[in-house]
Amino acid sequence: MIAIKNIYKSFGDAEVLKGITHTFEAGKTNLIIGRSGAGKTVLLKLLVGLFKPTKGEIMYGDTDFVNLNKKQVREIRMKVGMLFQGSALFDSMTVEQNISFPLDMFSKLTKKEKLDRVNYCLDRVSLNGANHQYPSEISGGMQKRVGIARSIVLKPDYLFCDEPNSGLDPKTSIVVDELIKSITVENNITTVINTHDMNSVMEIGDNIALLHQGRLAWTGNKDQVLNSDNELLQDFIFASPFLQKLRNAAAKNM
Repeated sequence: MIAIKNIYKSFGDAEVLKGITHTFEAGKTNLIIGRSGAGKTVLLKLLVGLFKPTKGEIMYGDTDFVNLNKKQVREIRMKVGMLFQGSALFDSMTVEQNISFPLDMFSKLTKKEKLDRVNYCLDRVSLNGANHQYPSEISGGMQKRVGIARSIVLKPDYLFCDEPNSGLDPKTSIVVDELIKSITVENNITTVINTHDMNSVMEIGDNIALLHQGRLAWTGNKDQVLNSDNELLQDFIFASPFLQKLRNAAAKNM
């Protein structure tokens, strides 16, 4: 679990986050949604320690992440997996080498133990036998799955995903969503996802936080989205004509 309390973040005179309090729950997919400029990316960077808040607390369990020294921050980060928007694979490394990279950096496992862990992660994302291929030789969806495998290779307690479905076709996006969801539940991970993908919201949104102009505008889950009377949520979610029709159909069946 990660709890943020009264978080503010300013850059010079520009106040980007304005007093956000929220809890990201373990074993659930916690989504951060909102329009461009709402503060989603800044919040995600605060959570992983790339920025420090101007004011407020970020609690990893009982640990105050904001006031840790470098050694303590490193210990927390060893429990963190990160799935980047563009997968961020190393082009000059094979799939196996990409996944093994965090193990090489942060573990003392033997070569065989590393390979066993890499192969387990490849199996978990249904990429058995792709060890010696390079990122340029596989599809965008496969690259995303390699990114997921790398993000879980250290058995993290916390998983952060920045627009995991960016650039993917709808079918592949569903596969990625289901994979992230199942890994989260199986391992009781605190997963935080920054997304614009409405399919993700409606399918795996266990705990949703809507940001608007740096403030927390709405919280709820996927089952509460369609029937919410929050105008900011409605404006964001139902901008799509398809979803507007879906909402109208749901209203008729009430």
